[in-house]
Amino acid sequence: MAAKKKAVDFETSLQQLEALVTDMEKGDLSLEESLKAFEAGIKLTRECQTRLSEAEQKVQLLLEEQGQLVAQPFPDADEL
Repeated sequence: MAAKKKAVDFETSLQQLEALVTDMEKGDLSLEESLKAFEAGIKLTRECQTRLSEAEQKVQLLLEEQGQLVAQPFPDADEL
């Protein structure tokens, strides 16, 4: 159940980040509101990066080659 909760938290954080970016791009926020939104966006970005890094580490642990766990890098987006 913890994995499901983290996935939901990641999706929620990502949606909140997208909403902040949209609000900031509109240009209707005051300087103070923009700074608060920027600060919140940085926090959300770090949280999302941490969750993605944790997921990547779990995937690497699950990859198995000839009975041995082998860490394999993810392909770059242009390699897909």
